Amino acid sequence: MKKASYWKKLDGKAVRCELCPHRCIIKEGGVGVCGVRKNIEGELYTLVWPKAVAANVDPIEKKPFFHVLPGTLAYSIATVGCNFRCRFCQNSDISQYPILTGKIAGDELPPAEVVGQAKANGCASIAYTYTEPTVFMEYVIDTARLSAREGMLNLLVTNGYISTDIIRQDLKGLIDGANIDLKSFSDRFYRRLCAGRLQHVLDSIKAYHESGIWLEITTLVIPGENDSREELKDIAGFIRSVSSDIPWHVSRYFPRYLYDKAPPTPLATIEMAREIGLSEGLKFVYTGNIASSGGEDTYCPECGSLLISRTGFFVKENNIKNGRCTRCNNVIPGRFQ
Repeated sequence: MKKASYWKKLDGKAVRCELCPHRCIIKEGGVGVCGVRKNIEGELYTLVWPKAVAANVDPIEKKPFFHVLPGTLAYSIATVGCNFRCRFCQNSDISQYPILTGKIAGDELPPAEVVGQAKANGCASIAYTYTEPTVFMEYVIDTARLSAREGMLNLLVTNGYISTDIIRQDLKGLIDGANIDLKSFSDRFYRRLCAGRLQHVLDSIKAYHESGIWLEITTLVIPGENDSREELKDIAGFIRSVSSDIPWHVSRYFPRYLYDKAPPTPLATIEMAREIGLSEGLKFVYTGNIASSGGEDTYCPECGSLLISRTGFFVKENNIKNGRCTRCNNVIPGRFQ
């Protein structure tokens, strides 16, 4: 437990958390929406510093990051907790643990030990992932400052529900990349299925990009919810409006947690989403959660040659050298060095 950042005192020993757009007003003894930030005698504390509920060595492609150090390993950590309530959550056993049990789980893993484990396992980066790194942001920042000194990259896999001032003031120059879930282009979807609001996510995507943090976007395509041609076109158009260089990962849905109203996403829908993204002007659109069909490969947008061939989370061939296509010398956007 550690005193939290990003909050203000209110009357009567209440506090207002300013970490994310929920702006929770927390009375003494209470916790925020995330379940991991508690008001103790008029002071806000993070209950998850430095309690890792997961710590694994993963291929960086698993995050997914396809334009950040392909073929390398990422030391991946998480605490319990999330500031969303996604009914289709893929990691609900840990993301919703504080809400479901009223408890905090995890083992002590201080920032210095995270960095040491990452180095010992030959990892080129540390990924803050699995649940929602926003709710353990103090842990992220403390760890990232140490790992940056060791030459490792710091990566967020996030729902994008964070105060944009934090991105611009604290994450700029510290976080190297973020993969943000853009779950839908409907505010109703966000309110009904996630307990969030769309505009805040769009604002944070823009803030990450403007801060020079490498961006990749992931959309879990759910039948009957966000799989219409119109909505997929809207998502792709928004991404293009920020930058056509941003890779878009369109991922197949499988029933999880509290949502069972849809079957697994048809493969034809995933292929349609990929085609829409490319037709809307995105240079890199990838398919996820499906057997390899070429949708995970990277091609040069200038000459069309195969740059990176992937099977699952593994790189079979890499024709990018010094951030450029080895055939036409075109610069490939990303973090390749």
